[in-house]
Amino acid sequence: MGEVSRHVREKLWRGGDPFAGLRDGPGAVDEQGWNSHHPYLSEAIATQRPGVVVEVGVWKGRSTLFMANRMRDLGLDAVVIAVDTWLGAVDHWRDDALFRERYPNASGADAVRFYLLDTDNPTSIRYAMRAAYQNARTLRPLISTEMWAQINVFNKEIVGLGPSDIAASRLSPLCGRIKDGCHTHAGLIEATFYRDQGWYFYQLGKYLERADQTTRLLDIQHHLLLSAPDGANPRADRIEWQVLLRAAAGYHAFRRVSPRSTNLEAVLGFMLFDEAFPRSLRLCVRTVGALLERLRQTYPVLRSSKPLECHDELDASLTDRSFAKMIEFGLHDYLDLLQQQLGRLSNAITRAYFDLEATP
Repeated sequence: MGEVSRHVREKLWRGGDPFAGLRDGPGAVDEQGWNSHHPYLSEAIATQRPGVVVEVGVWKGRSTLFMANRMRDLGLDAVVIAVDTWLGAVDHWRDDALFRERYPNASGADAVRFYLLDTDNPTSIRYAMRAAYQNARTLRPLISTEMWAQINVFNKEIVGLGPSDIAASRLSPLCGRIKDGCHTHAGLIEATFYRDQGWYFYQLGKYLERADQTTRLLDIQHHLLLSAPDGANPRADRIEWQVLLRAAAGYHAFRRVSPRSTNLEAVLGFMLFDEAFPRSLRLCVRTVGALLERLRQTYPVLRSSKPLECHDELDASLTDRSFAKMIEFGLHDYLDLLQQQLGRLSNAITRAYFDLEATP
């Protein structure tokens, strides 16, 4: 034990051993993290040669181990202090906590009700529809009559739904009608919405939301396949990927570029990097970049450069990323990185154009 480690233990644990009682022997390796082997970690330790590194938010410790190993290789008398609640980000557990609070029995029917009709769930369809309707009322002078009429009818249909409408035998047709209603409204916006600042921000929101949902669909599906028992049926895996493609309204487009293969590599390449599919991450991100550039040129503000910087960072993460490198990096970690960059981009747009108290 080095002097720094001994000093830290004395200060934080009053001389106690935080590893006392730790089971001896190797356990199952389950290192996870985000950007855990990034060169800046190695370079920072090599150049700064710190005695103490405090990492806030470590998850399962891959970056902690990487930095500790780097310190050891350099012969440093140093220590890494890992700080984490291990509850995950609020976005990862918020729905589950609220769901179990409202539905202690946690049945499948409860989950359907929670995500379709529960007005106390901010991620439910009814909650989202009510918010969209209120936004439309606020912006009524700016939107077309056709948009206002359709959203009124659509909102009334969602408000009128009851328990019998979400029964298992009626659920698929209902979801189809909701999807058709969303597509109808999107078509009316394309056909009737005046192309001014409001149009630009609508487009930005649409493509950012699409990009985020694409990463989440892929992350969930990949997790389900990884958690399947060993020796799972490859044909079943193909069916699962087909279900994902249909959920993203991309099955027929995918078949145009990949008529035979339906596997992890083909689907990931299509959903993330295809430059013609409207819901691919690359198309969405590059469309956002073009919109930001046109917005800056047409309606300049002092802080408009920051969103473009965040966009360039995100676009760089989508460039020269081969399938092999993606898997080596860790698909979940890579998708998590993209989601965080999307969040930073969205926040930068908000601060640049809507935070009136922010400094330039």
